[in-house]
Amino acid sequence: MNGKQIRALGLSAALVGWSFTAGLDKPWRRHPLAQAVYGTGLAVAARAPLGLRRPHLVSGCRLGGAVAGAVAAGVAVGAAVPQVRAAMLQRQLPARPGHWLAVEIPLGTVWSEETAFRGALDTLAAEAFGLSGGRLLQALAFGLSHIPDARGTGEPIGATVAVTGLAGWVFGLLAERSGSLVAPMLAHLAINEAGAVAALAVQRLSGGTGN
Repeated sequence: MNGKQIRALGLSAALVGWSFTAGLDKPWRRHPLAQAVYGTGLAVAARAPLGLRRPHLVSGCRLGGAVAGAVAAGVAVGAAVPQVRAAMLQRQLPARPGHWLAVEIPLGTVWSEETAFRGALDTLAAEAFGLSGGRLLQALAFGLSHIPDARGTGEPIGATVAVTGLAGWVFGLLAERSGSLVAPMLAHLAINEAGAVAALAVQRLSGGTGN
């Protein structure tokens, strides 16, 4: 095993390990700004190509916007399904939905995870294992990093790892195809924001049990 492979595997292990510290009684740990700084710092240290300038930025906006639109439409259709609506009614929502939608999701989740996983880790992993192998490693690490979330919400751990791992694979592919992290950011944002807005709407209209 060479140095590049060791660095890539070490970062993937560190990211998964970092996710398990989220439950610590440390307010700063889950602060959106702390999360964003952490992800950005890793991307800068790895010299990850973020693609935030033309022409990659334009390509990222186009591809990510198309995927985001499809995701939002899918969530809207899904919200009409009785079983999905029932699950949304049971979902526990934050006490400050405005802050959740405007700060926590875009900054603390989307930006931090995309810069860390599709930025830093994907860059190091691709250098060590090639594009496909690198994408597989970051997708696996992304899936495993959601184990604490699954435990906290009572979701099946295996299914959570599989679904988020698949999402990580797709996000990585979007970044590679567009040359910009904007594409997976927009797709990731759409998944989280559309699901959050739908759950809030369903609970408010139906008098649900969420916060």
